[in-house]
Amino acid sequence: MGKFGLQFKATLENVTNVRPLGDDFRWFLKLKCGNCGEIPDKWQYVTLVESVPLKGGRSSASMVQKCKLCSRENSIDILGDTIKPYNAEDSERFKTMVQFECRGLEPIDFQPQAGFAAQGAESGTQFPEINLQEKDWTDYDEKVSESVGIYEVTHQFIKC
Repeated sequence: MGKFGLQFKATLENVTNVRPLGDDFRWFLKLKCGNCGEIPDKWQYVTLVESVPLKGGRSSASMVQKCKLCSRENSIDILGDTIKPYNAEDSERFKTMVQFECRGLEPIDFQPQAGFAAQGAESGTQFPEINLQEKDWTDYDEKVSESVGIYEVTHQFIKC
């Protein structure tokens, strides 16, 4: 069992508090089987609202899956209390946004998609429903007559 932190990095323009919105936010991941090394082609997602009981009934996880190659049952759980926003002062630096507890799996890739939110750094204007799949997002903050954006989104995983 291991804990992995998803570190987020981006260049922020006039926005702060970039975060996943809601417990149903989908973390799209590529996961590697720790037993045989199999990496499925498809993106898989986990959310805080989904909870599957583990064998033995002692705990649960956000996702339980059987490896197609070796048939080993693996699981991944989102540690909800580790979810942190990415703020203006974090711009252009890696910051751990969330941690996952993994049993038999290792996250190796992350694809940001829809469901992020941010707010204007000076105005407080809310920007819900930000899609970061293109690794860039731009908008306009009418309260302060400035363009806003999230650019050059990248990530890395670290062992915690």
